[in-house]
Amino acid sequence: MKNKFNYSEATLSDFENAMDQYGWVIYEDAVDDKMINKIINDLEPAYLKRREIQVQNGIDTGMEGTLHHLLEKDNFSMPFLSQQYCDKEMRHFLDGNYIVNGISGVLNFKNFKAYVHNIHRDIRSFTGDFKIAIQMIVLLDDYTLENGATYFLSGSHKKDAKPQDVFFYEQADRAVAKKGSIVLFDSNIWHAVGNNNTDGPRRALTLTFTRPFFKPQFDFPRFLGYDYGAGLNDHLRQVIGYNARISANLQEFYQPPHLRMYQPGQG
Repeated sequence: MKNKFNYSEATLSDFENAMDQYGWVIYEDAVDDKMINKIINDLEPAYLKRREIQVQNGIDTGMEGTLHHLLEKDNFSMPFLSQQYCDKEMRHFLDGNYIVNGISGVLNFKNFKAYVHNIHRDIRSFTGDFKIAIQMIVLLDDYTLENGATYFLSGSHKKDAKPQDVFFYEQADRAVAKKGSIVLFDSNIWHAVGNNNTDGPRRALTLTFTRPFFKPQFDFPRFLGYDYGAGLNDHLRQVIGYNARISANLQEFYQPPHLRMYQPGQG
């Protein structure tokens, strides 16, 4: 398969061809060890906090090892997004500006079973050639066949129907790659997390990026604070969603263009 490249050497043409044919692509040597270690260190306390809420609200079954909405002021998320990983590829795929729709983590340990292990795609409606969303996986450990490397049914991003389980597991490819790699994939592709049969962890950061008009999973600007956005650079303001907000009253709506909640160029 011709969908694995060195991050610093890959071209936009490599990305376009791999995404068209397979629906997913691997970039090796994309994220350095310092950033990987920072993410890993921040995930443990973040998981404990979220797991407590899951249990408290009675939704812990099928949620083991999953943690959502990790965009916060004082963790890895701001430095990570500032690096603009795969920015040109995602702009090309989504035909312009994009925002982060969700930023989560998956901690895949032995005997863990969560909804991500089911065959699924990350967008409910099949959008065909009109691309609304692209996914990113950041490998925090080596992905191997033994520890649950993700299954991707290559080419299934062009088909609406969900594949049968037997066909999927017979035909799907595996995202075997080293720690620090990034996997980008079309949100229309059918995939599933594999079972970890080792005694070690298989951890990942997972992000969804969408066209700005697509509703995000979490209101990040409101969570972080509108005043906080004023101190961010142009890239972070855009990707976090400060340029694609919704007015909540007439005072916010009736503003000159440069002060409007929904800025030009959001598609």
